Amino acid sequence: MKKNRLKLDNSLNSRKFKKTGHSETIRISTEKYLKMAIINKEKNQTLLQQAIRALHERTFFAAYPENPTPEVYGETADLEGRTAYEAYLHKPFTELLQPNPSDWVGQEESPYLQQALGITYPFFEANTLIERAEKAFHTWRKVDPAERAVLLVEALEHVKKQFFQIAYATMHTTGQSFLMSFQASGPHAADRALEAIAAGLEEQTRFPAQTEWEKPMGKYSIKLQKSWIPVPKGISVVIGCSTFPTWNTVPGMFASLVTGNPVIIKPHPKAVLPIALIVAQVQKVLQEQNLDPTICQLAVDAQDNLITKELAEHPKVKLIDYTGSTTFGNYLEKLPGKMVFTEKAGVNSVILDSTTDLDKVLQNLAFSVSLYSGQMCTAPQNFFVPETGIKVNGEVIPYEVVTQKLSDAIEGLVNNPKAGPQILGAIQNVATEQRVKDSAQGHGKVLLSTCNIKNPAFTDARICSPVLYEVTSADKDIYNQELFGPIALIIKTKNTTESIALARELAETQGAISCAAYTTDPEIKEQIKDEMSLAGTPVSFNLTGNIYVNQNAGFSDFHVTGGNPAGNASFTNPEFVIKRFTWVGFREPAAV
Repeated sequence: MKKNRLKLDNSLNSRKFKKTGHSETIRISTEKYLKMAIINKEKNQTLLQQAIRALHERTFFAAYPENPTPEVYGETADLEGRTAYEAYLHKPFTELLQPNPSDWVGQEESPYLQQALGITYPFFEANTLIERAEKAFHTWRKVDPAERAVLLVEALEHVKKQFFQIAYATMHTTGQSFLMSFQASGPHAADRALEAIAAGLEEQTRFPAQTEWEKPMGKYSIKLQKSWIPVPKGISVVIGCSTFPTWNTVPGMFASLVTGNPVIIKPHPKAVLPIALIVAQVQKVLQEQNLDPTICQLAVDAQDNLITKELAEHPKVKLIDYTGSTTFGNYLEKLPGKMVFTEKAGVNSVILDSTTDLDKVLQNLAFSVSLYSGQMCTAPQNFFVPETGIKVNGEVIPYEVVTQKLSDAIEGLVNNPKAGPQILGAIQNVATEQRVKDSAQGHGKVLLSTCNIKNPAFTDARICSPVLYEVTSADKDIYNQELFGPIALIIKTKNTTESIALARELAETQGAISCAAYTTDPEIKEQIKDEMSLAGTPVSFNLTGNIYVNQNAGFSDFHVTGGNPAGNASFTNPEFVIKRFTWVGFREPAAV
């Protein structure tokens, strides 16, 4: 492979800009991909063109179909995926191309069966992982950005063939329902990965690779030949979470890879298999192209040897991506000499002011609270309701009626024998289950306690339905923290003005990733937009039907803003990728 970047007129920099806006078509040279016979270069190039265009236009774009239907994925895809998943159980995971482990370890347990998966993974000391990554770095950094992008898209195409087994792996490590597991860890995660690849490629090819610079000096001029290369920062460590082990991991993973940085993926010890399957496919594509597969490595904890801090603090690690608790995220952000991208805890608010259809609003919010038992970073927690009630088509509905209707909507949904277990899923962590059971102590007036829900397909599943408590605006010590899991609070305020002020204050001091607001008053809507934007929090207004505040769309919604304590990074704005490399220029007298 050539060491220099593709020339301007024969690369991703060769663009035709439409006069109507930022939309663009991009042409990629195919000459240097001829040896990559395994890679469907034309298909991958077209997908990159579409992805980069989508970044600019922000309209709907999804490269990977989200519904696991036979018409899309084939009649036998589900059965084959489940069979493949089951074949991994109670065995060493041998798909990785990482030789000579010092041990085999595994800690995963199914929240549906409450039984150990029995899968073990190769364990490596932190120094071994670092040494291999450093060696791989000097190969990977010299691969052209366009080549890296095409190769990584090919890896996603390989991952696509494993969506079903990844779904079962996610289901039995996180407790998500099968449909959510399929969508979140498969197509949606792949879209977010593609988004990161496209953004990284866009930024690395934004400027010309070289140019002749001439400065007029009167009777003569100075001519210099100038060139620039994007130089990757170095070894990247991506620290995953237990609830969304691929969706939250692949953006940082692929953003670092496309910008030339080797990556060490450090998953949560209770949710390894979903991301291990993706790492294995990336390694296989790398090896097929005669590249070092340890450009992308999996790093797992042993119960008696937790390696996350050792990796994070290592002086040769330059980039860290993290999803998880605020305490550990704050520790990472303070490490010297690191570029750290975090998504931490947040306190998400719902502002209820007025609506045209209260029942539809509360049905929507009941679903949002119940989805995956509130174990989503975007799930609403604090519901601000004025003590005077809310307006519905000009009529004031009393506060007590609103709160009772919300409680009834949640109860009706979770007690639906068909929908309830699928919506709730299972509780990933025993500590979350205990938190729900203990929440009645000191969390205000009980409006709804957890129901005795059973999943007929998994009688031993760890399930909790949402609990709902009522507090006043004075009870800040209760509602000014994230209560992770299916715990919701109704906060009685004096009026909508106080509701807005409290929602903004919480976002600024504790962080927030989402906010839902319901109002028919244009002035109040603008006030909410203004206040919450200053708190770096996106707002979803007046959602009803089948679109929920929990959901974020790749290529359109920025996930986390980086503008409040809930995180310092965003999937996927330019900053998410440009901080992973540095522009370095070279100049010399131009040839006469």
